[in-house]
Amino acid sequence: MTADGRVTGGTPAQGGTEGASPGEGVRTGAALTGTPRAVPAIAAVTVAVLLAVSPWYGYHRDELYFRMLGERPRLGYFDTPPLTPMIARLSTTVFGDTVVALRIVPALCAGALVVLVALATRELGGGRAAQILAAAGTATSVLPLLAGHSLLTLTPDLVLWSAVTLCLLRVLLRGDGRYWLWAGVLSGIASYNRDLMVVLLGTVGLGILVAGPREVLRDRRLWAGALLALVIASPNVIYQVTHDWPQFQMADALRADEGADNRAAFVPLQLVLLGPVQAVICVAGWLRLWRSRRVRSLAIAYPVACALFLFSGGRPDYTGGFLLYLFAAGCVTAAGWRWRRTLVAALAVDAVVAVVVALPVIPAASLGGTPVAAINEVARESVGMRDVAAQTARVVNGLPAGERAGAVLLTGNYGEAGALRRYAGEFGLPAVYSGHNELWWWGPPPEGTRVVVAVGLPPGELATAFARCTPGSRLTGMPGEEDGAPITVCRDPVRPLRELWPSARHYS
Repeated sequence: MTADGRVTGGTPAQGGTEGASPGEGVRTGAALTGTPRAVPAIAAVTVAVLLAVSPWYGYHRDELYFRMLGERPRLGYFDTPPLTPMIARLSTTVFGDTVVALRIVPALCAGALVVLVALATRELGGGRAAQILAAAGTATSVLPLLAGHSLLTLTPDLVLWSAVTLCLLRVLLRGDGRYWLWAGVLSGIASYNRDLMVVLLGTVGLGILVAGPREVLRDRRLWAGALLALVIASPNVIYQVTHDWPQFQMADALRADEGADNRAAFVPLQLVLLGPVQAVICVAGWLRLWRSRRVRSLAIAYPVACALFLFSGGRPDYTGGFLLYLFAAGCVTAAGWRWRRTLVAALAVDAVVAVVVALPVIPAASLGGTPVAAINEVARESVGMRDVAAQTARVVNGLPAGERAGAVLLTGNYGEAGALRRYAGEFGLPAVYSGHNELWWWGPPPEGTRVVVAVGLPPGELATAFARCTPGSRLTGMPGEEDGAPITVCRDPVRPLRELWPSARHYS
């Protein structure tokens, strides 16, 4: 081994012997162990399980929103780039307009993520045992299971981040500059999902400047990859520029709305985003990366990114891509621990907890009031969205026939709007409008509208905009934030709706 931590010959240890000493650092320049058949088998089982449980709860509120956005394809939306809505549109077009169809791509993404993390472990010198540990630990981690069960922006994010990380490892460990080009292509694609890829590239780039190896920055293919990323991302960038940088406006709104809560939960959630046992392995992975100059930049990137997210009030799960490569590195070390049987037993217990927390195994009728409903927002907001439409329909159907013919729906948030839109045909609901996020830009109800059935909006605010507002009902029987939301029937706007519409806008 040279002074910079580079191994100049030999092969990685096989089976469970690799990484027996955490101080060995990362093996570079050596032949790699083949990928064991167990890795794709674990990935396939993960996909199968996720598809099997996909219909057990209903749509998550974000899924309904992405489905709604996908009906109007655009280069960008005010609160989200277009990739996830386009996945929703493609899924409903190809597989059908069902919750199962919408969750096929997430399940496949989870399978791909299992393989990518195992490949990262292989790049870092992991043998068969380490790769199997990485695959199994990823498949039973909370965050990958959440992203694999529902269509969220997190779903393609974790896959794209892990793929870019794998490219970076091949540049740093093999010196193969061709992977700068692939990193550029994948980063450009990632910009259509979330703009957070710049945090990964920026923090790793800072780490390379601080700790090396700086020679990789002199490779012309790095700049070719950067150009590819810019070219691919340019339509999204143009959309941002021409729409007054809506992503920054949304970031400001989220910081004001959730920033304090995100900061308070940030550190504790780093320990449970993958799982407590995985968190221990992540610590071992950080130490392993730090001890090798070739990949120390990845160790530096994680705390720098954490500092950025804490400062900006970003969500704790924004670090998910970082934690996965720390876990991949840690598996190389953990595969050599003497107490591996204890580790495997702990991971098995962790897996049971992760499945209960992340997947819809608790009956929907019993979810409310359980710790899972308190911990897992995705679970509690996936129960009862059809009931939002059914209960709203009862109020609409109770209107006199003359009023019902010209009535419209107005919602307080995009989840309610998405639910009412999805089940409009089943329950005979009128057109739906909302002032929340992107939906505000779709415009107000048509002029001449006299009757509005408002869902989730404060009656006091509605009373200032309409001549008469009467209580219709309240949403009941759901564990999420919709429970108790008012349904109000309002008549005769006090001013033209186009004049009232600016006051309806809100971002969160």
